[in-house]
Amino acid sequence: MRAALLALALLALASGCGSSDTATEDTTAAAAGGDCASVEAPAPRDPGSREAPDDSLDPSRSYALTFDTSCGSFTVTLDPALAPKTTASLVALARDGYFDDTIFHRVVPGFVIQGGDPTQTGSGGPGYSTVDPPPSGSRYTKGVVAMAKTQAEAPGTSGSQFFVVTADDADLPPEYAIVGTVTEGMDAVERIDALGVEDGPPSRPVVVSKVTATES
Repeated sequence: MRAALLALALLALASGCGSSDTATEDTTAAAAGGDCASVEAPAPRDPGSREAPDDSLDPSRSYALTFDTSCGSFTVTLDPALAPKTTASLVALARDGYFDDTIFHRVVPGFVIQGGDPTQTGSGGPGYSTVDPPPSGSRYTKGVVAMAKTQAEAPGTSGSQFFVVTADDADLPPEYAIVGTVTEGMDAVERIDALGVEDGPPSRPVVVSKVTATES
């Protein structure tokens, strides 16, 4: 069932909302999201159709994505060795402004926060997919950032939708491409998590105003 929570299809989203047993309303936890700005959700937009980048990231360099959100900023240090095609895709999309003015369309408290879809529905993507199967012993622990996919897709298949694990251990099968880890701003991630209501949109919009890709 937990794997189903990460499916991109709207049907899976609807069924997940009706069957999640991991999330209950917790007014104390929701209050922890009080540091989040009150903002309006941006209008949905057509994600267009792009082509996957041809080149992998330079293995001699380090890459990170910084997410500026209405709940604060957090930084994800990417792991190109673990997911070379997917990390190159994320950097290219970020540099193209693909993730700017999007929302976290799914927040399952104590499990994951999920975003990366300009249509704001949980069904959109960039028009291509990459495949980076994770190692068989992969674990999805707090702060791990991985890519969402439908259950019908092969392990490691990715579009643009990502999730950040907020559980100590999400107990997911090794089917979701792991792209990195939150190395700064986990408090912002936890504020987003605190706004979760069952399996679906958060109690108020959480907007990603900009994602910046850096290399060093």
